Amino acid sequence: MVKVIVYVDGFNLYFGLKESGYKKYYWLNIRLLAEKLLMFNQELAYTKYFTARITDDPHKEKRQATYIEALETLRDYKDFDIYYGHYRKDPYKCPKCKCIYKVPNEKKTDVNIATEMLLDAFDDKFDKALLISADSDLIPPIEAIKNKYSERDVIVVFPPGRYSADLEKVTTCFHLSRAKLAQSRFPDKVKKADGFILERPIGWS
Repeated sequence: MVKVIVYVDGFNLYFGLKESGYKKYYWLNIRLLAEKLLMFNQELAYTKYFTARITDDPHKEKRQATYIEALETLRDYKDFDIYYGHYRKDPYKCPKCKCIYKVPNEKKTDVNIATEMLLDAFDDKFDKALLISADSDLIPPIEAIKNKYSERDVIVVFPPGRYSADLEKVTTCFHLSRAKLAQSRFPDKVKKADGFILERPIGWS
C-alpha cells in the first residue's frame, strides 16, 4: 500500500470555502476529508492541519475555538495533529487617506508546513504527500522533495475558488470537489472525551 500524509493549509482552505459561498462546509472533518482523497491502493499514514488562532473578533474567535475543539477529538485516532502559527498585527498605510491601521496577518503556517513535509520525507514517513493549499510559497519544499527523493510524490489539492499556475508548473494538481466536502462534514453535534457536546456554530449551514 502507498503511504499518504495529507497536509492542510487551514486558512487557505477556509478562505477558499468562504469566497465560494460554501459556509455549510466550514464544519469539516479534516481527517475524513483526507480519507476521501485516497485512491484504492493508498493508506492514510497521517493528517496534519495547520492554522493560527485569530484574535481580532470575539465572535470569530469563539466559532474558531469550537471548531478547533471538534478537530482535537480526531487526535484519538493517533494519526491527526494540529500545528499552530500565530496572528500578528502589522501596520498598513492607506494610500488614499494616509491613515495607518493595524492589519492582522497570519504568520508561520507556510514555514510549519514546509518543515513538516521535509522532515517527513527525510524520515521516510510517506510515499505520497497531498497538500491542500494554493499557496505558491510552498513551491521550494515541493521542489526539494521531488529533487532529493525521486521515489516520493507531492500532489497539490486546490481548495474551492483557489488556483496557482506556479504550483501547477512544478507538480500534479487538482481541485477539491464539492462532493468530497459534502461527504466529509462533522455531525451537527460532536461529543468530546469528557462528554461535553460541541455544536456546529450558528450560520455554518
